[in-house]
Amino acid sequence: MSTAPTSIDHGANDLSTEQLQEWDRLHQIHPWAAVDDWQGYDRMLVDTADGIYLWDGEGKRFIDGPGGMWCVQIGYGREEMAQAIADQVRRLPYTSPFTNTTQPSAVLAKKLAELAPGDLNNVFFTTGGSTAVDTALRTMHFMNNRLGRKSKKIVIAREKGYHGSTYLAHTVTGKERDINRFDKEDRLVRFLPDVNPYRRPKGMSVEEWCDEKVGDLERMIEEVGADNVGAFIAEPILSSGGVIVPPPGYHKRTYDICRAHDILYISDEVVTGFGRIGHWFSSLDVFGIKPDIITCAKGLTSGYLPLGACIISDEVMERVSEKDEPATFTNGYTYSAHPVSCMAALKNIEIMEREKINEHVLEVTPHFQKRLQDLRKFDIVGDARGMGLLGCIECRAENLEAERQLGQMIDDACEEMGLLVRPLINMAVFSPPLIITIQQIDEMFDILERALEQVSAKLSGKAA
Repeated sequence: MSTAPTSIDHGANDLSTEQLQEWDRLHQIHPWAAVDDWQGYDRMLVDTADGIYLWDGEGKRFIDGPGGMWCVQIGYGREEMAQAIADQVRRLPYTSPFTNTTQPSAVLAKKLAELAPGDLNNVFFTTGGSTAVDTALRTMHFMNNRLGRKSKKIVIAREKGYHGSTYLAHTVTGKERDINRFDKEDRLVRFLPDVNPYRRPKGMSVEEWCDEKVGDLERMIEEVGADNVGAFIAEPILSSGGVIVPPPGYHKRTYDICRAHDILYISDEVVTGFGRIGHWFSSLDVFGIKPDIITCAKGLTSGYLPLGACIISDEVMERVSEKDEPATFTNGYTYSAHPVSCMAALKNIEIMEREKINEHVLEVTPHFQKRLQDLRKFDIVGDARGMGLLGCIECRAENLEAERQLGQMIDDACEEMGLLVRPLINMAVFSPPLIITIQQIDEMFDILERALEQVSAKLSGKAA
């Protein structure tokens, strides 16, 4: 039985959970907050963490089903990570990336070039996934401006794809079921319909669905004109959209179409990178493509510190720099290549290599996915899908409001029994730390099964 690490020492005047939650309610705006009632709810106060577990302010233990935010690959409480971060802070906490370099950033850039597929040898460090996507799109804009192709700027993306919250990344995000009151640059993007095989018409085979989804891209390029399309951005697995795994062959066929029309293929591996499905990057090893650009973040540091990277191919960099007149790539951030974050990434990669965490993921994946598929036995579960240590159950309800209620019921039941999942309307998704064992996988799915039994009983009017 895992026990809680030492709680945070708040000093002589120790603050209660209630006091902290009140200050949080009154003063902190959280991501994706319900602003119509943003001060009317309490979020769980997470106090300590170790391995795959979190403890709240009252000492209750939870399995961290979402793995933080798809990111805590090596688990919590790694003392050697804390030591590496502390040592780097003492040695050099910061220097300007605009005029200087550091040992951690130089070594990490070389390491990422080694881990990335093909000729993706050029690394631009960012602050996270959103800014990595922004950098990828700006690279496309910059390249086509340099080549005199000023109209070749439109990005094709997918409904249910999530690429971030900065202006450009938000523009190419296709979360169509969320009511959006932020502005976007609609002139720069076109969206293709949902690629989820679960949504295919009755009687259509998965192979026919793949043909249809590949046709979506071909038709959009024809409609917009290849001379106006600069990039296609795709997640290998559409994670925040509900862990959508496109049909077999889809990525390779869409990649080939992009190559035929001189359209950059941007693979958003912010979630799938760094071992989530058993490989450093999934684009080539799993889906058989060598993108022009890969974006990554999250698992790059296992969430210990913020860092993102936009990894660009030699071919793209040659095209960016092929003209003679001077040109400055005026993109960057105060905290690009932050030396402490880069050191955290290096230590994270070192731990993953030494402990063979990618190999561990491949070893436990069959059991994880079997337990996931077993949840189809519940009538309320319409689909169970995933790959590697990514999973989602999608539940059935008659309308959007009922779907939201159902998702919340499952979330509440799991939390009561010590499991955190991430509710997405009528879906529950999970991406636990990659160090999870077979026994802990069973512990997680046993709770999820009991939660589904409770919710099913409530919906049928029977006693739980």
